[in-house]
Amino acid sequence: MLKDPKLVLAIITVALVWGTTFLGIRIAVETIPPWFVAGIRQFFAGFILLIILLVSKDLKWIGWKNFGNQIILASLMLVVANGMTTVAEKHLSSSLASLISATSPLAVFILSIVFSMQKFSLRGLVGVLLGFTGILLIFKDGLLDLLQPEYRMGVIFMFIAISGWALGTIFTKKINHQPQNISLNLFYQFSFAGIVQIIFGLIAADQSPISTWSIKSILATIYLAIFGSVVAFFAFHFALKKITPTQISILSYVNTIIAIFLGWLILNEPVSATFLAATALIICGVFITNYKPGMFKRVP
Repeated sequence: MLKDPKLVLAIITVALVWGTTFLGIRIAVETIPPWFVAGIRQFFAGFILLIILLVSKDLKWIGWKNFGNQIILASLMLVVANGMTTVAEKHLSSSLASLISATSPLAVFILSIVFSMQKFSLRGLVGVLLGFTGILLIFKDGLLDLLQPEYRMGVIFMFIAISGWALGTIFTKKINHQPQNISLNLFYQFSFAGIVQIIFGLIAADQSPISTWSIKSILATIYLAIFGSVVAFFAFHFALKKITPTQISILSYVNTIIAIFLGWLILNEPVSATFLAATALIICGVFITNYKPGMFKRVP
């Protein structure tokens, strides 16, 4: 793996960029309504891909069946997962949002068993219990915070986001989705999600005049579109050609650590010993659940 500079660069890109997106979202929603942040991010990413496809002359119709698959994936993984995460960060710290998001592989594992796509295992059960213990530890000292409507809704939105991501992952496995043209499929996904989320922004009750949007929030949204969506997704799919999805999943641990560190460093978000212990439990739980013999070997 280390002998392939492009692969190493792709892995580092995904780990670093997706680790910064929680910080980027938190800054963006300071002055821009969340659904507009998500919608502008995806729509702008779709526009960038449109230019790339036009220049490379790869823009074409993908057929109704594939188009339907892309709409389902975009709805679950972009509109629900990314959108609800963005809405949640209006009410939660970037650190807490990233830590709750880190439990999504556990949801994928549980749903895989429910849909008979994976067998139950004792190791998996131990991993889920560790992750669940980490979640309980997060809220052990903050039960009173759940009485606050905004905080409570933020937590609920994050678990809805996790459900969307898990269902999208399950759907991808179920249809054995192997896109031939990644850029083309992502263009349809980003464009659809962007339009839907902007519509949500227009009908949402928390609209604010564009004149109130800060330069910092606008730049954060642009960063999310260019790097969080286009660059990271390209790097992610490039890495998938070289290593397995299970190996890629290890990046979620790095993403969480980076997100928590940046939230503490830049936004002065509190990080207690209990919070760090919960982080360790969740990361261990996810690792144990995902671990497979030989998972660190490169794909031939």
